[in-house]
This record gives sequence, C-alpha cells and structure tokens, in this order.
Amino acid sequence: MLNRVILIGRTTRDVDFRRTANGTPVATFTLALDNRYVLRDGKPTTDFINCVAWNKTAETMDKYVKKGMLIAVEGRLQTRNYENKDGIKVYITEVVCDNMRMLENKNSNNSTYLDEYEPNVGYQKDEEKEEIKDNSSDIEFNISEDDLPF
Repeated sequence: MLNRVILIGRTTRDVDFRRTANGTPVATFTLALDNRYVLRDGKPTTDFINCVAWNKTAETMDKYVKKGMLIAVEGRLQTRNYENKDGIKVYITEVVCDNMRMLENKNSNNSTYLDEYEPNVGYQKDEEKEEIKDNSSDIEFNISEDDLPF
C-alpha cells in the first residue's frame, strides 16, 4: 500500500502550535493550493487542505512559518472521526506531515522560486520517445508522455 502526499501551497494563518498532555509538540495549519480549474468568471479555484505536524517538524514550523508563506510538505493522508457535543459524528481528513520545506525566506514579499519554475523540466516532448529496457526479461518498451496516466 502507498499513502504519500506532497503539497506546495501558502499557509492561510500562523501555525497553531501546542503540546499534548504528555508534552509532545503538535502544529496544525491549513495550506491554500491553487487549482488549474478556473470558474466561468475567470477566477481561479483554491483548495484548503488541513495539515498536522508533530515533534521537531512542529517546533520548526512554529519558529519559522508564518501566515502567507509558501511551503512544501510531504506526508500521508489520514482520516479520523469523533462525536461532537451534539452527538453528531464528525469526519476529518488531513495530511500528517513528515517533512516541510520553506520555499521563500521570511522577509520576501511573496516572490518565490516558483516564479522561475518550468513545469516541463524533466519531461520529454510528445514527439520524443524514450526507450526503456527491462534487464530482467530483455523486453524493450517504447513509452511516450501520452501513455502516462498523469
């Protein structure tokens, strides 16, 4: 089974840092991620993803990450539920972050390395084909970008 998530987005507020009853550091935050989907009026859509970080990652985020910063997080998707005070079952989906990277320094005015990001770096153009050889069976595969599911 595989459960890995990598997100790049901006924090919607300062990190909410606290410690559990036994002293374990935990940080909760929300990332805003722009979508490629655009509404009819031309406005882009945004997803807001709840995230949680523990231990050293939580402490680092508390110290350095502020509202509006561009960060990358890596972790796993987790779902959980609980019953609220009205007896209604509440379901929560969040990313449990193992790693975090700041993609701009604290003093920048929202200018990021992503301004220079080239989305096709590392990918071949449609007309180019890559030949892959499977050494275990000596079968050759011709794979183009059109064959990839993503």
